[in-house]
Amino acid sequence: MSVKQLRPFPSHFRLRDLTTVTDSVFELKVNPHQDAAARETYAWFDRCNVYQGKMKKTFLSHRFDLYAALSFPEADLKHLETCIAFFLWTFSFDDLSDEGALQNKPQAVQTGVDISMEVLRNPDAPVPNFPYAVMLSDIWKTMRTTASTGACNRFFRAVESWMAAQVEQATFRKLDEIPSVNDFIILRRRTIGARIVEAMVEYSLDLQIPEYVWDDPILQEMSKAWIDIMTWPNDLCSFNKEQADDDFQNLVFCIMIEHDCDLQTAIDTLTDMLAQRVTDYVNLRAQLRSFGPDVDREVARYTKAMEQYTQGTLVWYYHSPRYFRGQDVLNKPEIVVPVYERTAPAEPEPEPAPSAPSAAPYKASPQGSTLASAMLFALPRGLVAHQHLASVLVCLVAVTGCMFALR
Repeated sequence: MSVKQLRPFPSHFRLRDLTTVTDSVFELKVNPHQDAAARETYAWFDRCNVYQGKMKKTFLSHRFDLYAALSFPEADLKHLETCIAFFLWTFSFDDLSDEGALQNKPQAVQTGVDISMEVLRNPDAPVPNFPYAVMLSDIWKTMRTTASTGACNRFFRAVESWMAAQVEQATFRKLDEIPSVNDFIILRRRTIGARIVEAMVEYSLDLQIPEYVWDDPILQEMSKAWIDIMTWPNDLCSFNKEQADDDFQNLVFCIMIEHDCDLQTAIDTLTDMLAQRVTDYVNLRAQLRSFGPDVDREVARYTKAMEQYTQGTLVWYYHSPRYFRGQDVLNKPEIVVPVYERTAPAEPEPEPAPSAPSAAPYKASPQGSTLASAMLFALPRGLVAHQHLASVLVCLVAVTGCMFALR
């Protein structure tokens, strides 16, 4: 299916308060350690030097500390710090491939995936000069101090799957292709990073759940259900922002094309699908078997934590300025949202001559490298002020030219 098949967008659309679709089933709670954890973690994020100036201010305005406090309400202070760091890492990396200079460059995204996965495979090796790998390295080392071996293994596999999905989605963007509804739902379960979330929830409470439990078919279906329930509202809340960034990898657009319908009909269809998915989850939860009293207590803590995460996620969508551009959307049964104007795509930048990237351990450099400064003219307007990212991107393009061959 092609983007060209989309019907023209209206000037406005209506969106129901999606939190009311789920709030009778999923509990909402706020972690009391939010402020203390945020202070420590944002100082760490500053040292990682991912963003500077206005870009950093805009990124942090999305309130990832609130997101973590709503999503990991039972975590202690140290675990909550790691959970906030996890959001800062995933969202900054996701933005690089979703709306940044690598939006439709799957081979460059693949290079970033390779760099980042090497951090997980060899945690004791020097960390590459790539801030996203630095963040992931710190998170991974902290997790491994308390998480079970199973939780660490699940985190590793989930990150690997998520990153592979990022490459796959970048390929769709490059080709202007939109998958079928069913194919996109399966892909979206990976691109949302929900399996990583499940491992993070397990880590946040240091749960001890036997390995055989994770193979239970009902628990696996419950997992798919809560992933869909946290993911589909993201597509409903984010598609407006995404289409303005020339990104149509969204379930709303898949429905528009497959059902040959207008935007409002697609939104209403997906909202109805969400309500049905909540019902599916309730039915599945009732079928979950007993694993014995001790294990059942841990499984109950896990399922409750996943439900809290899911509801916290939905509530955060409405609190963060990431999706509604300052519009007052809180506590309204339905909102009317203007369709955002499309941003003109940046002209493709010329590629510099290949050169080998540095393999030295990471050291933050607010001024950026000399090579980055020399190549600023080749970067899209708006990245010029982001010299550290410019340095990273120049290295990535160089890798692309060398071996064809970046997160």
